[in-house]
Amino acid sequence: MTFLTLYGEWRRHWYVYAPVAVIWTLALLRLLGDPTLRSPLLFNWTSSLPYRVAWLLPNRGPLQRGDLIVYRFDSAGQRWHGQPFFKRVVGVPGDSISVDQRQVAINGVPVGRAKLMTQLQQPLTPIAPGTIPSGQYYVQGSHPDAFDSRYQESGLVRAKQVIDRAWPIW
Repeated sequence: MTFLTLYGEWRRHWYVYAPVAVIWTLALLRLLGDPTLRSPLLFNWTSSLPYRVAWLLPNRGPLQRGDLIVYRFDSAGQRWHGQPFFKRVVGVPGDSISVDQRQVAINGVPVGRAKLMTQLQQPLTPIAPGTIPSGQYYVQGSHPDAFDSRYQESGLVRAKQVIDRAWPIW
């Protein structure tokens, strides 16, 4: 196949190739991590939340319960330290966290069960009961195996860890 044949194919079917090229370029820019070239799209490859593509919006003002956020994981010693995580805000400052036999509740409403072990057979410790302090948030994925604030190894998310809010597209 010659260059002219490929060019002709591109011109005839540009409407198929152009969006793929744009999405690939935006994903590559996010992967490279250059903040000046950062993509406004998030591509979620995990099952933590049911959304695969989300539009990122600047984080302005306090977060609300139900907001989708992208934050930088900041738990020293964990293999995901510094990685962006995509979760939903479930608890806000002043909310009460309770744990009864690994069942975690926010303000008395059950939000999930803390597992005993990771998929790699490492032990997991449920979050400690208490009140969510100012400037911190309880975040959680919708999948039962999501690694989130249910565990002390992940913990609450500080406001300064939040990179952007997310608006699901697909």
